[in-house]
Order: sequence, then C-alpha cells, then structure tokens
Amino acid sequence: MRFSALIVSLIIGASIVRADQAGVIDNSSSPHVTFRSIGIGDCRWTDGFWAEKFQLCQDVMVPHMGSLLKGDVGHAYNNFKIAAGLKDGPHQGMHWHDGDFYKWMESAVYVYAINRDEKILVELDEIIDVIGKAQLDNGYLSTQIQLGAPEPWTARNYHELYNSGHLLTSACIHHRVTGKRNFLDIAIKHADHLYETFQPQPERLARFGFNQTQIMGLVELYRTTGDKRYLRLAEIFINMRGRSRVEPGPSVRHSTIGDMVQERKPLRKETEAVGHAVLALYFYAGAADVYAETGERALVEALDRLWENVVHKKMYITGACGQTHHGASSRGDAVHEAFAGEYVMPNLTAYNETCANLCNAMFSHRMLGIHGESKYADIMELVMLNSGLSGISVDGRQYFYSNPLRSIHGARDYSALNTETPDRQPYLKCFCCPPNLVRTIAKLSSWAYSLPENGVAVNLYGANELETRLCDGSTLRLRQETAYPWDGAIKITVQQCKSDAFDVHLRIPDWADAAQLRINGTAADVVPVAGQFAVLTRKWKPGDVIELDLPMQARLMVGHPRIEEVRNQAAVQRGPVVYCIESPDLPKDTSILDVNVPSDIEWKLEPGISELGNVTALRGTVLLRSEDNRSMYRVLDESQWQEYEARFVPYHAWSNRGLSEMTVWMPIVWR
Repeated sequence: MRFSALIVSLIIGASIVRADQAGVIDNSSSPHVTFRSIGIGDCRWTDGFWAEKFQLCQDVMVPHMGSLLKGDVGHAYNNFKIAAGLKDGPHQGMHWHDGDFYKWMESAVYVYAINRDEKILVELDEIIDVIGKAQLDNGYLSTQIQLGAPEPWTARNYHELYNSGHLLTSACIHHRVTGKRNFLDIAIKHADHLYETFQPQPERLARFGFNQTQIMGLVELYRTTGDKRYLRLAEIFINMRGRSRVEPGPSVRHSTIGDMVQERKPLRKETEAVGHAVLALYFYAGAADVYAETGERALVEALDRLWENVVHKKMYITGACGQTHHGASSRGDAVHEAFAGEYVMPNLTAYNETCANLCNAMFSHRMLGIHGESKYADIMELVMLNSGLSGISVDGRQYFYSNPLRSIHGARDYSALNTETPDRQPYLKCFCCPPNLVRTIAKLSSWAYSLPENGVAVNLYGANELETRLCDGSTLRLRQETAYPWDGAIKITVQQCKSDAFDVHLRIPDWADAAQLRINGTAADVVPVAGQFAVLTRKWKPGDVIELDLPMQARLMVGHPRIEEVRNQAAVQRGPVVYCIESPDLPKDTSILDVNVPSDIEWKLEPGISELGNVTALRGTVLLRSEDNRSMYRVLDESQWQEYEARFVPYHAWSNRGLSEMTVWMPIVWR
C-alpha cells in the first residue's frame, strides 16, 4: 500500500513539474516546429504598456467579467448549476455561452500563473465541481442542449463542438499551471465521448464541424495526455471538411453551408480565406496545431497560402479580419461576419469582429512556431496593439463586438444591427469576444518569447523579466527595459545563462527601416533587416547588454491601388500603432468627413494621455473643409480650407470619451 502511494505521489509530482514547463501551446515535443513555447508564467511584464494592461486585467477585467458571467446578467454559471440540478430555470445566453465561460476560466488561470493568488484556485475548484456535476455519465457536456434544445449532435449551429474546444483548452491550461486533474478529468471524459461519437465518421455527422475550436482543444489534450486518439480525431475533423455535397441537410441549416463554413473545398486544396472569419481562422489555427504533430506537407502548404491571402489581400491596416456583416463569397455563397472578396475593404461598415482579429493573431502565433519567421510576430503585435485591444475600454469594463475603421453620427441604424454599436457596451448578448480578448491579454507575456533550437527569440517588445529553460534544459534569465510601443529604445540584459554559445533572435519589425543594434555598447556585427529576425550568436555571460533602437517616426500609409475605399486617402502609423482622428479632438460640430491630411504633415508627440490609458498621441495640422451633404452629387467648386492642429489618438483607444465620430483613413491633400 505504501509503495502504491509512493508511485501515485511520484506520478502526480511529475505531472506538476511537467505542467510548470508547458506553454500556452505545448509544442515542447512537437516534431515539426522551429520555435517552441516558453512556459506559462516564465515571462512577466514589469513596467509600461503591457504591465499596465496586465495589472488592469488582473484587478478589473477578470474579476468584473467573472461577476457578469457568474451572476444573473451573464447567466453562464447559472446554466451549469441548472444542468447540475443545483438550481431551477431555463438556459439563457447564446448556444456558445458555455465556451464564453470556459474562456473566462482560462483567463483566470493565466492570472494565477503570474500572481499565485490561491483565492483564484479556490473559486475555480468550486466552479469545476459544478461543471463535473453537470456533465452526463457518457461524458457529454453542453448546457444549451441539456436544458431543452434538440438532441445532442443533431444541429451543428448549436455550437456543441465549439463549447467542446474551449472546454478542452481551458482544462489543459488549468492542469499545466496548477498540476490539478479535476478539470482535466472532465475534459478527458468529454473527449472520449467525442471520439466514440465522431471517430467512426457516421454519415449523419460528416458535416458537423462548425466553429471548429475542438481541433485546437483535441491537439492540446493529446499533448497533455499523450493519447493519440485525440490527435487522430482532430485530423478527422479536418479531413471531413469539403467531402460532402453542399446543400442543406438534417443537421445543416441552409444559412450555414458552403463557403460560409469553409466546406466548399477541402482545406488542403483551398486557395482563399472564405466565410465566417472566426470559423475560418480557428479552423486554420487548429490545422496548424495538427501539422506541428504530423508534418503533412499538403497541410502546411495550404496554411501558407491562406495566411498570405488573409494578410495581403483581406486584412485591414489594424490587423482586423472579416470585412462584412452580411455578404457573399467569391463563389456566390451567402456569408455573414465574414471575409469578403480580395481588396474589398469598407471602413464605415467594416465588421472586424474582435474574436476574428484575435484569431488572426492566434493563427499567426502558430505559424510563427512552425516557420520561425518574424512576419508572423509582426501580425501578432499589430492585432494586439490595434484591432484586438480596441475591443475593450480603458477601464476594462465595456466591450466592442465589431471594430470599424470609421464611425459617423447618423450614418447607420444601429437598432437594426444585433452586434454593431456606436460605442462600447457594458454587456453584449453575444459575449464571445470579451472573454476571448481578456484571456489573450492575460496570456500575452507567454507570446513574448519563443525557443529556437539553441537559444531564445524575442517576439514582442515590452518591459519584462524572463526566466525560462532553453531547449537543452539550461536556465536563461533576461531583463528587458523599454517604453515600447511609444519609444523604440529596447535594452535587454542577460542575468543568467549557460556558458556555451547560443542564439538570441531579435525581431526587427517590417516597419523598422534603419534599426540599430549594439552589444555592450559596440555596434553588432549583424545588420538588422526589417521584417526579419536578427540572430546574435556568441558565448553570452551575465551582465551582457543588447540594445536595439527601432525608428519610430510617424508615417502616412496608403493602401493597395485595388482598395477602392481608400484611394487617395492616408492613414497614420507610428511604429506598430495605428492612429485615428476622433471628434473630441476637432472643433465643435466638425464632421469627421471634413478632415483632410496634407501630404507634408509634420508631427509632434503628446505622451502620457491618462484618460486614454497613458498612451502617446500625435499632433499635426490638418485641413478642414465643410462638405455639402445635401445631394448625392454636386459640381466641384472652390474649397475654403481651414488649418487646425488636431490630436490623433491610437485606434485602440477611441470611443473612451463618450459617443464620437472617428476615422482611420482621411483624404490626402498633396503639396
């Protein structure tokens, strides 16, 4: 008996050690990756922009969201209590509301990984106990079905697999950080049910994958448990796509067929990002996880094509994705919350669901692991500093679902729009985006670094401390000091390292021409190239200092000539931050459409705008011209120009000063 107890103790201890080593994506043993993840909690923001955002996340975002989802407003926890027989009442919330709650739980675990506040674990243990009681004996768990909807697995738009994916992912993260099995065991029981249901591939379920987070969840569960059934099932969900006739069926509504759900073509043959942007990007991210384990060439070649199509033909300057609320794909299928045609980039009606923007970063994070190329981290940063962060207010309590690039008073009837609002809201009935964003802010320090074969890669800049183990098991400690993204001066000090030579990969952003790099005060013998990692190889020692200076001048940006919506217009970008102009920074009663930007505009920095989250604003003289909007067309006449020194604010910080107009793109006055 004592021997058995010792064995159990050793197994649990090994599991806890393993948990401490694992990353958000545990690709530590994945055979087909170039960069591996650092452990959750290995990097901690210490000062500046992201430290302030994490502090707000810890102190406000996660607790406030928990009060919503655990209370009667969000009702998500109530749904589990009702399913567990602990409370009476009907299911409330969208079909995917369980998934929203799992994402919030995941965010709480990331916060715990940094602050080690035991009260978080006590709260989560109570919740996990209720979830376990809500789970059916066969492993099934989806409260919207259990509380009165159709029979399980009969209508794919009920998002059962979406809820499954977030359950599996959240449980794996909980186990990695805490070493506990209570949530993981629920996930395993549920995944076994998924395997028994879908692995035989019955015809009635051939098209059942809908919002396919289950692929990512299954791969992470495989990585956590070593059970290859979960990896096989993840691949089955990819293989099923595109095999069936595209028509309504018993489990498939007419509005969710074809390109809308990426089933017009098998993934390996697809050339264009189509359909619901969140569904597509979650699908691609899951397929990237599968490739990391299988190494199938056709799969990664398809993902490479799709990434290029998204980034270079369908992505906004803010990193946002999903141009249209309702429209048609290039192959004629009705779509919503979706990718539109190539270079079709409306501003006022841009949909850009916060979830889609974050999924764009998630997909790029996985592609960074696969290929180890800096362009993927560029997109991660672009999203997080712009179209991702715009989804939440500076006080951490209000949310956007869609993120347009222009807002004009009276231009849209928001009463007819279910998810688009003129300003952020304290609660969204469709609540998928807020917890997705909060969990991403909570875990972002885990994206800041990666582990190449013999060294470390710096993906995201921000003041932080890193203590991790390289791939050979040696300890590395770094301290990064910087006021980035408002200042391009970055200082990295080696505090502890192995005696053998190793590599330090420094991302040189694609906008950073003429970057300068020094080691211990002397110019490095590596020339930094924009859009690439600068790789420094040497025998490092404690006290060594790397200094990287990135040029941060504000620049006017123009779009591809095929983007009709921005022809002869410009946007403002400084470093990784995209700026906008907002009506509070213009003369009273000035329309945002009256603003024109001179081609030779000169900029002044205005740091420390506290009301907008301690950001750096820009000031420059624009030209105002009152437009006659009484008729659709009019004769061109002489214009009366008024010069005005206006403030430009980071796009992510707009709509924090009351209802306002805003635009990212402005007509150019050439001079």
